[in-house]
Amino acid sequence: MNFNQQEGQFFLDHTETSAEVQSAFITKVFLWMFVALAVTGFTAFSVSTNISWMEAIYQTPLRWLVMLAPLALVFIIGNRLERMDPVMTTVLFFAFAVLMGVSMSYIFVVYTAASIYSTFFICSGTFGVMAAIGYFTKRDLSKMGSYLFMALIGLILVSVVNWFLQSPMVYWISSGVGILIFTGLTIYDTNRLKQLASMTAGDEDRSQKWAIYGALSLYLNFINLFIYLLRFFGSRD
Repeated sequence: MNFNQQEGQFFLDHTETSAEVQSAFITKVFLWMFVALAVTGFTAFSVSTNISWMEAIYQTPLRWLVMLAPLALVFIIGNRLERMDPVMTTVLFFAFAVLMGVSMSYIFVVYTAASIYSTFFICSGTFGVMAAIGYFTKRDLSKMGSYLFMALIGLILVSVVNWFLQSPMVYWISSGVGILIFTGLTIYDTNRLKQLASMTAGDEDRSQKWAIYGALSLYLNFINLFIYLLRFFGSRD
């Protein structure tokens, strides 16, 4: 509440209120993301230490379910968010985090633990800087989001083609491009979520659901950035 000396009246400072709403919402988003990352990491490590589980997953058709189920949950949460209640959204979000942990258990077998941990810290630092840029920038990043989305589609297509070609050059180039895309998406999504905060203010259920959806978006950016960085910094076991 501020005082207008010319008119002799008190008025509500909407800028300050908006900043508080944005800060509270972004804090909630990052909290959900951190919890989901912890669940994924714990699940991945636990599965990787169980040989029978690893054989059941990666030496049977079950591996396709493990790889595709997280993608299906992303589409379900994204397309049905407004129609789901907060409890169901939360349950699906944690189910996604667990399935991602199962699907990422292979990294503890392929790469050394030291390189995984060091890459994780590099990824965390990079992600934190990009998120801060997205939060504090005053620029309109809407066009940036469109370009990044098109680049992401191109990256997916190249990756699918290289699945069959197995070209080392394409592998390394696409890895570098992937790092650039997901650092950019981290900036864009953080900025977008800051703007979204005002749309959910006053509606606790809607704020909860969109905070989880925002956490899902940032989680995907973090995981993909981590995987692409691991290709460069990871030492194979």
